Amino acid sequence: MIDCAETAVDYHSTTCNTIKLSFTSIILHFYKQLMIDLTDIKISLLDEINKEGFQQAGISTTDTSPYFESFAKWVSEGFNGQMDYLNRNQDLREFPAKLHANTCRVISLRYDYLPENPRFNQVLEDQNLANISRYALGRDYHKLIRKKLSRLCKRLSNICNSENNIELDYRVFVDSAPVLETSFAEKSGLGWKGKHTLVINKDAGSWFFLGEIFINLPLPIDESVENLCKDCVACLSICPTQAIIAPYKVDARRCISYLTIENKGAIPVEFREMIGNRVYGCDDCQLICPWNRYAISNVNNDFESRNNLDSSSLLSLLAWDEKNFLSNFEGSPIRRIGYQSWLRNLAVAIGNSPASKANIDALLYKQKDANEMASEHFDWAINLQNTHLIDDKREHKRNRKLIRTIKKLMPNHV
Repeated sequence: MIDCAETAVDYHSTTCNTIKLSFTSIILHFYKQLMIDLTDIKISLLDEINKEGFQQAGISTTDTSPYFESFAKWVSEGFNGQMDYLNRNQDLREFPAKLHANTCRVISLRYDYLPENPRFNQVLEDQNLANISRYALGRDYHKLIRKKLSRLCKRLSNICNSENNIELDYRVFVDSAPVLETSFAEKSGLGWKGKHTLVINKDAGSWFFLGEIFINLPLPIDESVENLCKDCVACLSICPTQAIIAPYKVDARRCISYLTIENKGAIPVEFREMIGNRVYGCDDCQLICPWNRYAISNVNNDFESRNNLDSSSLLSLLAWDEKNFLSNFEGSPIRRIGYQSWLRNLAVAIGNSPASKANIDALLYKQKDANEMASEHFDWAINLQNTHLIDDKREHKRNRKLIRTIKKLMPNHV
């Protein structure tokens, strides 16, 4: 005799298991299809980046640990100097999805900016010339790269909509928001963070800008790469002001880039002679880095020197009035520091240049255009020039070391 109740239970159990298997199969099917779609989108992204001039892209998760903890500690110790913005919006920096809702991946992109003939040694050998950081000699990278990222995202969005029926939500960043850009670049495999805290790529050195895209799609992530700095301490030893106080730790308050750009007040007297002829930023830690022998030149002329800034004399730049400053630096990152900071930097550099009556006369004449903050630097420079006027024996040992290194490692960039 058949037990109907038992049969019913068996039938119900079999049916439920069949339904579960079917549901699981459906989920697996959609998951596999989604992963195929996401992989296709990533391939499309990598195909598209070259059209906008980017050399590399990498994808990482939004997890900022342990990078954020290290950054927060650095700020708490005061190494950010007057850059108070680095102490604001820490929750947005730690959690990217709070900065742009629904973000689950960060795309980091590399844009090389080294021109074909940077002539590095020219401003190292002649202290009468203005030494300006390589990245600032051409167009302002903020606007240029942001436009490129936006165009890239629009094309990628069209691909997602038309080919994959996926809506892309994104936001682009170029050194303009609370984003741990070097950390995401390192996580995504663009390179490793060097002891000078810049990202180094083993095939391209460190002469590149970074840009980020926050997106809502869980694209396949890339692996980080090995840190190849090993025992090298070249960047620590070459720094004119010893701003790299330990491997991977920079005290911005000592850094020439900070002192000549971010700093809005007086440059501390103890650092002035160390600044030499640098009037905007400093590239020494990159110039000495052995990995920059592999630096790739960008044929795009956006970052070629404008207004002969790579070979301008300090006195010719000092002769500019504020109107000249604003017009000549239209579309340049240098414009943002303002005319008085520009005069301040020039005064210090001229004070450090070979002493001459022409320098003293130019400083005395131009001092009338300086405000109280900048004027004090003119007094310092005039006094220093007078001190060395008869017999100027000042040496620039670190410059000589850089010159030798560049000739050896980058003979085509001398």
